[in-house]
Order: sequence, then structure tokens, then C-alpha cells
Amino acid sequence: MSLNANYIFEDLGEIKCSIIEKNCSTERVAFLKALLDFNGFTVVVVKSPPPKTAAKPAVAAETPVAATPVLPETFTIGVTDLTFNPVNGIYNRQLNTPDGHTVTPRYWKQQESVSRDDVWYWKKA
Repeated sequence: MSLNANYIFEDLGEIKCSIIEKNCSTERVAFLKALLDFNGFTVVVVKSPPPKTAAKPAVAAETPVAATPVLPETFTIGVTDLTFNPVNGIYNRQLNTPDGHTVTPRYWKQQESVSRDDVWYWKKA
């Protein structure tokens, strides 16, 4: 456990990593991996463990058993640079896009396909 909650560390497959995001889809993993690789980080991706669920109460024999829903496959993304924090990296303008712009919060969250670093992030869109 880290002393500061802003810096979260875990062992991802035998490698100590700074956690970027947990429970990411394959599309999100592809986006973040490409972005972080471009910025010179060594990215580690592992499959997330399935979520823990509470024990279901016993059901009467007359009730039909519903099929268990298939959970989507999710991943945990980390980087080997333990000094990196994604929130600080975004707001301190430390990350760049491949087209030469600075990564903005809306670009990081994939709300924009092009980083508009000329617009202040605290102004209303």
C-alpha cells in the first residue's frame, strides 16, 4: 500500500508498476498503450480478476435458474515508472499525442479524438 493514495502501486505479473487504470476494455487498453508507449513508458497489461460477488440466497426448486451473465473481459494497465501518476501527468502537461499536441483531460477520457490543447480545461465547452 502506498503512503499517498494518488500513487497506487501493484505487482502486475511479477513487475512492480504504477497503476494507470483498472477494469479497462480492450479498446481502452489499445488507446492507452499506444499513448503511453509514444511517451516513452514501459506499459504492462494484465487481465483483471473477476469481480467478487456476494453469495446468492438459496432459491426454491420451482424457480427456473437463469443463465449467469457473461462478464466482459477487462484489464489492468500499469507502467514500470513508479514516479508516474496519470492525473499529474495530464494536468502538468507532461504527456504528448503523436500529432504533437499536449494530452488534455477530454482526450485522455476519449471524449475527443483530437487533443485541443489551445482550449483551457477549466472553461466550459
